[in-house]
Amino acid sequence: MPRVQLPAVTPKRRAWNKGRIIGQKRPLLPKQVWAIRARLELAGNLRDLALFNVAIDSKLRGCDLVKLLVADLVKDGRVRERASVVQSKTRRPVRFELSDSTRDTVIAWTRSPEMIGCRYMFPSRFHDRQHISTRQYGRIVRGWVSSIGLEPSGSGTHSLRRTKVAEIYRKTGNLRAVQLLLGHTKVDSTVRYLGVELDDALSIAESIDI
Repeated sequence: MPRVQLPAVTPKRRAWNKGRIIGQKRPLLPKQVWAIRARLELAGNLRDLALFNVAIDSKLRGCDLVKLLVADLVKDGRVRERASVVQSKTRRPVRFELSDSTRDTVIAWTRSPEMIGCRYMFPSRFHDRQHISTRQYGRIVRGWVSSIGLEPSGSGTHSLRRTKVAEIYRKTGNLRAVQLLLGHTKVDSTVRYLGVELDDALSIAESIDI
């Protein structure tokens, strides 16, 4: 009896994005920012509290945030009210402000025993690395959002970069200001980054009466 060659059956693999929220990461809401901040304060986690506050205020990409030097934020024992760094992606400088609460956490962190002799704001705990990696930063962010009951796949490091500018845009509708704060060279990039839609533009137009 001749043998019948059956077609090969490829086992079904679980889709990598099944059950995950994909696409652009949402900014955090103000109540979510305060919830994470409160948890870090209660835990007495100076490193993570400084990292979180600087991430919100600076609006930097993760690759630039993890490479911040102490000298970028602190001068003569005082935390700068405004700082400037050169972005890795664009090679252009971008300026940002540091709020009072952020400056308090930064100075507390830099004066802690863990920071003795450290050049980088967020040093790595591994001896072969000078600062935390972007991958480690991503894991830290996932831990923060999970701690307040958010789905980790719905938020990421760009959520923190986007948080403050999304609130600025919501309150002012000023795209040019957001563009400058993010260090974008083109306003089109800012529009895409914020996910500005026609309804947003119309809402802004309706609020202006000439």
